[in-house]
Amino acid sequence: MCAASENVKPGYLSSLLRHKCSRCRTGDMFKVRSSYNLKQFMKMNDKCPACGQYMEIEVGFYYGTSYVSYALTVALSVATCIAWWVLIGFSLEDSRFFIWMGTNMVLLVLLQPYLMRLSRAIWLSFFVRYNENWRNEKPESPERRGSEPT
Repeated sequence: MCAASENVKPGYLSSLLRHKCSRCRTGDMFKVRSSYNLKQFMKMNDKCPACGQYMEIEVGFYYGTSYVSYALTVALSVATCIAWWVLIGFSLEDSRFFIWMGTNMVLLVLLQPYLMRLSRAIWLSFFVRYNENWRNEKPESPERRGSEPT
């Protein structure tokens, strides 16, 4: 890697979509890269392999991701509804609306593993900001962790 590319700040959106650590935007959050390895797709690294940021800041930290996942699925459903309406249209005389509902349902089920991981990446980015000096500064220790005594 050249010295010029080391100083480039990784993009926020691209790091979210690739499920990277929000502190350094280079380390993987998950142990398995594929969202569709269904036995292991939600197994997360305890710490970021690049910067050492704890992935679970406190016990139950990722419970809030259900709200993010819900917002993502609603946004995706609205987007597919608008695209269907513009490209195909809705009518009361036939079953196009129900075909869209079925298509949308299949799409959401197929994208659910990816959306669940994306919602975790988004949720972590709410609480852990990008640090340009992540190579030189240690991450903050979490207040409490499930595996450590209090």
